[in-house]
Amino acid sequence: MFTRISLIAAVGATVILAATANAAPAKPTVVQTAIAAEKFKTLVALVKEAGLAGALSTKTVTVFAPTDAAFAKVPKPTLAKLHKNKALLRKVLLYHVAAGRLPASKIAAAANVKTLEGRPLAVMVDGSTVTVGGARVVKANIAARNGIIHVIDWVLIPG
Repeated sequence: MFTRISLIAAVGATVILAATANAAPAKPTVVQTAIAAEKFKTLVALVKEAGLAGALSTKTVTVFAPTDAAFAKVPKPTLAKLHKNKALLRKVLLYHVAAGRLPASKIAAAANVKTLEGRPLAVMVDGSTVTVGGARVVKANIAARNGIIHVIDWVLIPG
């Protein structure tokens, strides 16, 4: 037989469980969002290879993400060089990342965007076309829990 206290506790626990079950799932991280999109397989593989997946999942960042089609344009010797030289790979990948959450409106209003690699990417706006570092932004403002992804059509290689 239930006492009044145990009945109240049971009802309270049921309400808490129901509220937890109905809670919205957490928005995916930048890395999880890139994986789910299924057009950044090369980028995600290189991020994991460089040991950057953890940082790009926890820090607030803006990623200029080249698609697999963009990576297909990179000469094979260049990709092979990146696979062999982890420091160079990290440098190239961090050249695609800026600190903070930078929506397209902020990027379009800027002359350049400083990357985590340390150098800026020049921003050019021509009508509705925006380029960063010479790469065209083909899709902007893909929101993630810890940042934003802007899809670009070229792999940026710092000089």
